[in-house]
Amino acid sequence: MTSSSRIPPRHAPALDRRRFVQGLAFAGLAGGSGLLRIPAHAATATAPQVLTGTAFDLAIGASEVNITGRARPAITVNGSLPAPLLRWREGDTVTLRVSNHLADAPTSVHWHGILLPADMDGVPGMSFDGIAPGESWLYRFTLRQSGTYWYHSHSMFQEQAGLYGAIIVDPLQPPPFHYDREHVLLLSDWTDLDPAALFRRLKKAPSYDNHYKRTVGDFLRDAREDGLGATLSDRGMWGRMRMTPSDLSDVNGHTYTYLLNGLPPAGNWTGLFQPGEKVLLRLINAGAMTYFDVRIPGLKMTVVAADGQYVHPVTVDELRIAVAETYDVIVEPSGQDAFTIFAQDMGRTGFARGTLAVRHGLVAPVPVNDPRPLLTMEDMGHGSHGAHGAHAATPMEGGCGAAMAEGGCGAAMHGGAGDAHAGHGSAGTVVHPPGERGNPLVDMQSSPTGPRLDDPGIGLRDNGRRVLAYADLKSLFDDPDGREPGREIQLHLTGHMEKFAWSFDGIPFASAEPLRLNYGERMRIVLVNDTMMQHPIHLHGMWSDLEDAGGAFQVRKHTIDMPPGTRRSYRVRADALGRWAYHCHLLYHMEGGMMREVRVEESA
Repeated sequence: MTSSSRIPPRHAPALDRRRFVQGLAFAGLAGGSGLLRIPAHAATATAPQVLTGTAFDLAIGASEVNITGRARPAITVNGSLPAPLLRWREGDTVTLRVSNHLADAPTSVHWHGILLPADMDGVPGMSFDGIAPGESWLYRFTLRQSGTYWYHSHSMFQEQAGLYGAIIVDPLQPPPFHYDREHVLLLSDWTDLDPAALFRRLKKAPSYDNHYKRTVGDFLRDAREDGLGATLSDRGMWGRMRMTPSDLSDVNGHTYTYLLNGLPPAGNWTGLFQPGEKVLLRLINAGAMTYFDVRIPGLKMTVVAADGQYVHPVTVDELRIAVAETYDVIVEPSGQDAFTIFAQDMGRTGFARGTLAVRHGLVAPVPVNDPRPLLTMEDMGHGSHGAHGAHAATPMEGGCGAAMAEGGCGAAMHGGAGDAHAGHGSAGTVVHPPGERGNPLVDMQSSPTGPRLDDPGIGLRDNGRRVLAYADLKSLFDDPDGREPGREIQLHLTGHMEKFAWSFDGIPFASAEPLRLNYGERMRIVLVNDTMMQHPIHLHGMWSDLEDAGGAFQVRKHTIDMPPGTRRSYRVRADALGRWAYHCHLLYHMEGGMMREVRVEESA
């Protein structure tokens, strides 16, 4: 296909036409000397600033950015949004002097997925006190890994305001695959709102962005197709859960503009290739709240690494990247001069977009968003039929929602949150903790029977494309520890949709005791998602070794995605002394309470 200099009108849906207009005026940054405006047609030739070596100076400050057509405040690093790409080398010791030039707010930087001493992890209140205005902090650590990672603030909502960037750690030994060139694809979400104001809106009106609630016409259609009784029963269950099946994400394209390497869709970030080359694409989801479904029409993607760690290659058409995850994929563009990089949000309300091309200025057709998916009771862990392989779940007794406030929902066994439980891997018993029962901040429980690792996720099933699932990811190495876990902790992801309250085991971060691990032990963490939302869970300082459905080691990650109604388990080697954060990486869920402290201590 011959590349066109503009996108044919039939490929520009109405919603995303607005997104294009937002990006046409200016997509640029304001530095200290005034607003630097970069016309979108020129922005295709820009690339993130790259810093290499072992010593770095990073200045965190306030800037103005103009992404949607009006100048808005942002928090930047060295005047850049996104922050500079940091290129390190395995085995090196790096020092990073981070200076806070903000007028009235402390700041911090967390090096996501990087193994380092606890006092270098960059989490205020655990690792250190934070960096006060006018002060600096010297980070220093030795790199014991390679791969694709990223960094971001761990102070309030600064990550949403622009404080995030990519990290590439080059390996000492050649990788187990060949490529001719590489590009970093850093996905993120931008809002013109003050992020703190967005959080307040979520607390007051959590369904503000859900424009797709079902109508009377939908009820009549469903009654004709499924019968009146089944339709009334379905509506009753959704009503008791105080949720609609279109409620896939708390914030979506009605509030967000989706960015690729800091540019909106109209900015058309462009990465070059020559026909016949193998191109390594390093995908990073630096969004605050957005799951992206990524594909490049006309190209297969071969996944070769997940969260910085090599995996057995698997070739797909599309993949879902959860917030905070990274994937390395290899593509071999040929046969046309330009290919569209298309990353639509999970709810199909918008997209980020860029181009792979033989020269700047080219574009390829941009797909329309896929049909908007709707959740089912099976997606919530309440169905009784085997809808998606291991997706079958035990039906709930009496529904959910309001029943929780009256003493629980469903037939659940209760036990202590930190107790060791029978069974191992993903086949063990779900034991609901006491903190869920009668809790006004918990509006439902699920009864998952398995991890659903082979399920690509809502909106991706049977779409005519080969879509990556967690079951496809297998590390190139065996379990690096080799020991069977000696202890198991089961934690439930809990929340209340209408109150926008989030927690583990029904206990928000402010009221929770730390989870205590013994230094050197091999343990298993079992997560059960009792909420109706998807959560990417990140444990700082240690690897999370995901287990398969039979409890065997499968793949090493730093972020474990947890769809609704799933039960997933992973092994942890407590080899890092100190205090560590453990949280949902949806920024507003973490700030809403879904966070714990993990303490790794010498055993008595």
